[in-house]
Amino acid sequence: MTQQVEPSHEMWSSRWLFVLAAAGSAVGLGNIWKFPYIAGENGGGAFVLLYLVCVAVIGVPIMMAEVMLGREGRRSPINTMMSLTARFRSNRLWVLIGWIGVIAGFLILSYYAVIAGWALSYIGRMAGGTFVGADTSVATNTFEDFLGDPLLMVFWQTLFLLITVWIISKGVVRGLERAIRWFMPLLFVLLVVLLGYSIASNGFQQGWNFMFSFNLEALDQDAVLVAMGQAFFTLSLGMGAIMAYGAYLPSASSIAGTVSVIAVLDTLVAIIAGLVIFPIVFVNGLEPQQGPGLMFVTVPLAFGQMPLGVFFGALFFLLVSFAAITSAISISEPALAYLVEKYKLKRSSIAIVLGFISWILGIGTVLSFSSWSDFYLFGGLTFFDSVDYLSQNIMLPFGGLLIAIFAAYVLPKNIIKQQLGFTGETGMLLWKIFCGGIAPLGVLFVFITSGLGDLFITLFSSVK
Repeated sequence: MTQQVEPSHEMWSSRWLFVLAAAGSAVGLGNIWKFPYIAGENGGGAFVLLYLVCVAVIGVPIMMAEVMLGREGRRSPINTMMSLTARFRSNRLWVLIGWIGVIAGFLILSYYAVIAGWALSYIGRMAGGTFVGADTSVATNTFEDFLGDPLLMVFWQTLFLLITVWIISKGVVRGLERAIRWFMPLLFVLLVVLLGYSIASNGFQQGWNFMFSFNLEALDQDAVLVAMGQAFFTLSLGMGAIMAYGAYLPSASSIAGTVSVIAVLDTLVAIIAGLVIFPIVFVNGLEPQQGPGLMFVTVPLAFGQMPLGVFFGALFFLLVSFAAITSAISISEPALAYLVEKYKLKRSSIAIVLGFISWILGIGTVLSFSSWSDFYLFGGLTFFDSVDYLSQNIMLPFGGLLIAIFAAYVLPKNIIKQQLGFTGETGMLLWKIFCGGIAPLGVLFVFITSGLGDLFITLFSSVK
């Protein structure tokens, strides 16, 4: 008989609420602009196929491992790892998994709130007709003027954080579940509406070709690296969010089936987002640009030149804001849950404190686009670039690597079988192959090539 751990928090009222919550964590700004762009630039349909393979063999096993650890520990990521290492007499250094996730998530939230604030501000700009009939210079200058106004950026950053803090302070049922019940269905409805609008445009075929033309020649080593990195980061792995959500998952829910549904939903959102954005861009004869240029210059310009563009443009940025809020909620949960457990204080009090600290740290990101744009911490990285690099390129891959190893080799065999529903040895063999072999090797490759390698080069160039 295995030891049953009593939950220290409320539970999701159903498996589907967990699916929506975890999908909301995975679906964020990266799905809506980054995936479509990198797919089009790295072989189209060939890249999409490669990405799906990476999700299946790397992303899904690590997500299953995170959910399993969370449900077995029934605590925040930090206390879950403390509990598991004590129960199974393993090295206490494994608790580092929890700390890495909490700290990385907190760092990401600090700048994520700033970027999400941009999307909130553009809802009003689109609805107010700012970009109706505008040319490229107007769209570019509008965005640059916005970035050059720190007080305005802080206002929208603050508004976004206030919304996030208000939701997470209410708890799992009254806060997280209620928000997810509204935001995720609305997000999917908005996507479908915008997809229909995109299909009706004259550029849909061109947008489709941009994303799905099967170009094997574009699949070089860099494309493989990009696909693995995107599969890892888009599922919110390594930051403790999925582990924290897993702690609230009912025992009867199938981890494998649930995680598979989440991965499918996340990928569908990314693909549909591309089919929404690029036809609208191409029908106006515009060139797709990566990152903020695509989201906040090209897309507003495209909507401004189309019939009903004011309405659908505002709808698009409402969609982006919903996606950002669901991600921010999950990013906040690991740190908040740990402090609630440790200090036995109200969620609302801790949520306010965390929100304030995140707000202070986010000021550095705001200033990185204005008065601190020439201030570099090391190797030519601004404050924002440094925080982003440390959290996403170093901490998340390292956390994911440790999670895979712990779940495959440290967690007792009977716990794995019980949590994943394995009845024979075949399931355990496959688990060792994917979670204990392929997944950590893939993450290690991504970690070394896009993380440590670049870090050493950057530090060397800084010293030199």
